[in-house]
Amino acid sequence: MRSRGSDEYEAILDLIPDDWSDPTDTLDQIRAKFDMVHGHDPGPGVTVDDDPHGVWVRPQGDHDDRVALFAHGGGFVSSPATSYTFWGAHVARHCGLPVLIVDYRLAPETVFPGQLDDLAAAHDTIIEGGVDPARVVFFGDSCGGGLAVATILLQRDRGRPQPGAFVGLGGWYDLEATGVTSPWPDPFVDPDWLRLRARDYVGPAGDPADPLASVVNADLTGLAPMLLQTGEVDPCLPGARLLAEHAHRDGVEATVEVIAAVAQGFQGMSSVPEADQSWASVRRFVDHNVPPRS
Repeated sequence: MRSRGSDEYEAILDLIPDDWSDPTDTLDQIRAKFDMVHGHDPGPGVTVDDDPHGVWVRPQGDHDDRVALFAHGGGFVSSPATSYTFWGAHVARHCGLPVLIVDYRLAPETVFPGQLDDLAAAHDTIIEGGVDPARVVFFGDSCGGGLAVATILLQRDRGRPQPGAFVGLGGWYDLEATGVTSPWPDPFVDPDWLRLRARDYVGPAGDPADPLASVVNADLTGLAPMLLQTGEVDPCLPGARLLAEHAHRDGVEATVEVIAAVAQGFQGMSSVPEADQSWASVRRFVDHNVPPRS
């Protein structure tokens, strides 16, 4: 019998169909399912504005010069950045940062590394606009976690400035989803579904083990400190642990934080104690590595 989360978390889980991440789903079916749970109102306390690279979600009132760049999830195939403003609102409200959610091109219509080019272009625009590169925090949920790390690697190799920190929220860093050992299934993410979406991303002739696709295979030397936060039953947890191991090997600070009993994407749930706990930890990590101006 699986461990149970809070009553609030379990109530949300009860709304999720058993076949949510069915490996036999067509692309249209996948996108329709994501549309069911994305695109809702980001809620109070933020403003939302379009940008050539995506959409900004900003906390209302005063905030300092730090900026978050957010690579959204969706298994590489779904959905537009405007559907993820509720994720950006969590970052804005809990961390006090304006957030650029990048509207990178989706697979399979665009394959790797096109998405990284889109994210790197957004990062270039931010720093060329006068933001101190060390005041930028990269965020990514699910596949966006791997995309964000890959973009940081790409920018490093291009000689571009590094951000101040990276926060992965249920990040997917190993496209082959090896070493899955969860004691019970994640209701949101099936490992076979993940591997199929990896193929959508890299294309028929692509290599999911490429270090810029599966960042667990990369040399991480010189990267910013990482917080790799995930749920206990997330099949991407082994990849997060492997990424942290390789980060330590390469002299990079990396912390894996596992929240008991919950699945991938729990940080995006409102009024859930586990999510509140996780965001408090994210705020501490961000403020430690990219301190607010006094």
